[in-house]
This record gives sequence, structure tokens and C-alpha cells, in this order.
Amino acid sequence: MPKPPRPAAPRVNHVGFSVRCLESSIRLWCECFGATLVRQGEMSGSFLSHVTGAPDTNVKMAIVEIDGFPVELLEYALEAEAPRSGGYRQGVAHLAFDVDDIEVTLGSVSLHGWQAQGEVQTLPAVEKKGTKVMYIVGPDGCVVELMQPPERSLE
Repeated sequence: MPKPPRPAAPRVNHVGFSVRCLESSIRLWCECFGATLVRQGEMSGSFLSHVTGAPDTNVKMAIVEIDGFPVELLEYALEAEAPRSGGYRQGVAHLAFDVDDIEVTLGSVSLHGWQAQGEVQTLPAVEKKGTKVMYIVGPDGCVVELMQPPERSLE
């Protein structure tokens, strides 16, 4: 029996987050993470419902870009509020950022309602030894991992 054709390897296009308030999310991503607002607009109709599975909804959307990588922010107008998520729950994805100072970043994002999910930890081994890491979760349930690489001495 012949094997079915194997699909080509996928290419990463963007990461998306569903948010409660588009405007405050844009401010957070631009002020705290250094993103640039690329575009924003609105979507609705049966096409959107068929793509997302969200029944009869309107969506405000924005694309912000960080270091050339697009992040899509989507504010759905739904009747019932979706449950919040945590970084450890099945099905939850996260985006990881390298930051220069994890403590300064934690202070900045906390002003926007984001919360640390534990305590900053330092990786003990492997290729990222010495990197400080921490998950943070925003008011929308978006999960971001902060990673502060160790300072390298110039020898």
C-alpha cells in the first residue's frame, strides 16, 4: 500500500492571543515589550465564525511586531466570558522573550495587571545555564515566559 504524501514542514507565521481589551493590550506590548504597532482593524461575519468557531462575533484585532516577529492580538465580542488560563494547563501556549533585566520587566508588566506565576529561577544546567526564567500571566490569561540570559564576560 503506498504511503500518503508527506506535507512540507510548516513555517511559523505569527503567535496570537485573545485579549479582553485591545487598546490596553497594545499599550502593554508596545510599552513593556518594545513592540511596534503594525496595523489594527475589525473583522466579523460568517467567514470569521467558520475560521475560529466563535459564533456570530466581531473581533477587534491588532498586529504588533517584536524583533521582526508578528504577534496578533484579538478582542472577541462574545456574550459569555471565556475562562482564564494558566501557563501549566493543557492546551495553553506561551511566548518567550529574552530580557535584559527580569526584575525591571516584572515591575513594568505588573503596572499593566500581569502577575508572576511563582519566583524567578535560574537554570542550573545545559546550554542555557545561568539564565533566569519566570512565567507571567496577564489579565487576559496570556502567558509569557521571561528569560534573562547570564552576562557573558569578555575574556
